[in-house]
Amino acid sequence: MGMSPTSRRNRVRALTGLSALALAAAGFAAPAAQADQPVSEFAGHSHPYRHGTVPTKEAGQNATARTSNLKYGGGVDGIGVTTGAPKVYLVIWGSQWGSQGTDANGYTTLSGDPSGEAVRAQQLFKGLGTNGETWSGVMTQYCEGIASGSTSCPSGSAHVGYPTGGALAGIWVDGSAAAPGQATGNQIAAEAVKAAGHFGNTTAASNRNAQYVVLSPTGTHPDGFNTTSGNFCAWHDWNGDTTLTGGAAPSPYGDVAFSNDPYVTDMGSSCGQNYVNSGSAGTLDGVTMVFGHEYSETVTDQNPAGGWTDSTGYENADKCAWKGVGGTGGSQNVTFATGSFAMQGTWSNAVSGCQISHAIVQ
Repeated sequence: MGMSPTSRRNRVRALTGLSALALAAAGFAAPAAQADQPVSEFAGHSHPYRHGTVPTKEAGQNATARTSNLKYGGGVDGIGVTTGAPKVYLVIWGSQWGSQGTDANGYTTLSGDPSGEAVRAQQLFKGLGTNGETWSGVMTQYCEGIASGSTSCPSGSAHVGYPTGGALAGIWVDGSAAAPGQATGNQIAAEAVKAAGHFGNTTAASNRNAQYVVLSPTGTHPDGFNTTSGNFCAWHDWNGDTTLTGGAAPSPYGDVAFSNDPYVTDMGSSCGQNYVNSGSAGTLDGVTMVFGHEYSETVTDQNPAGGWTDSTGYENADKCAWKGVGGTGGSQNVTFATGSFAMQGTWSNAVSGCQISHAIVQ
């Protein structure tokens, strides 16, 4: 079983540091980096299920979040990290996305997607593990099946899998009904469980290395996104978390990992628009940075917080978000076979800092 509601609540003050994602790993200051933001409270403070939360740039954070390495949490339901090749299932939730089409590259298009976020998400996840990219390599240094509290992985341990040939395993446009205007955590989790059934992942084994990326339509506020109570850009969790608003979502298919990925461009620069690239080239910077953030945290902490977090509850991407552009661990363009994408660095225990690239560990 997962952590009890009480133990999760005891972690909330640490997890809400996820509200502010760190700004400068010592020794990895990036050129032309954005100025550090002031520390501030974050609406996720009372919501322990908002794991790996990407706060808005304005939320701020204590820079000490970059001073300690990640530790293994011992697993939840025997799950710590994604050990096989990661599989990403995109769930386009709600009739608000409009009618479907297909572009020249075979990507699903939608008439109710003014910024083209669905296509960009497909390109991103299809591109992971291609072109010899080593952004994913940073994550492969982490493992499971080791003692709780460990900060390194011995030879032969089960490491995070590399998404060779692409992580995108399927896309489903669930237009059976309108997505809620302000979905609860339970509703988002239930949609992910529904998607598992749609994709035929009806056993615990078939969901062991899967994650369901639930994309909500423009103008909606999943879990309070883009409201005064939801000063964040995205978060991830698993269906069995009893602290989800509305409670855990039952699954007949084993544990289901999912992320709440709202319509990021609705918040403009607060969620990363033009963070790396200027003009129209940077319109979707935040989409790929935020979606990549949650992907990287799901594979390293699949059933939070049984995977890798630091002593205050920060996950690997939390420690490196909004830290500036360029350098060893700042946000920058990464080229996959499907295009060039603005991505953020993630934490590397190997160097005790943020990296945008690391050799693949197998």
